[in-house]
Amino acid sequence: MIPNNNYDEELDEEQETDFDIEKESSLTYAMRITDRVDKDNIFLGKVDEEEALKQAILKIIHTERYEHEIYSWDYGIELQDLIGEQIPYVMSEIKRRIEDALTADERIDSVEDFMVEQMEKRALHITFTVITTEGERLEGLETEAKV
Repeated sequence: MIPNNNYDEELDEEQETDFDIEKESSLTYAMRITDRVDKDNIFLGKVDEEEALKQAILKIIHTERYEHEIYSWDYGIELQDLIGEQIPYVMSEIKRRIEDALTADERIDSVEDFMVEQMEKRALHITFTVITTEGERLEGLETEAKV
């Protein structure tokens, strides 16, 4: 078929279909997520909506990027190379890495209100707020990083 340059914009607008885009359910299994590798990581039931997103956020920031073949290269966070670095550098860099990891999820628009505190010699406590693509604010999210 040979293309022609006779594009009719009005005809194109008439051919648009009228349909609604439905949001897929976020129903998932509720998990207790810890850093320990024992029986404390168990399934607790099911969660949906905001709780499911909070769980996804925790799972993303507790998964090292590129370490597990089952996840795409966009999933998780890169923290391994921060181990042993100077704490002031890590405290500034971890903000960017959390934002990069979380905004890869299509439900998250941005991450803000970071607070990074040094808890121990090589441990940081991080709190932040996530803004969803729906405009909702998930405040008071927190994690710890050992670097």
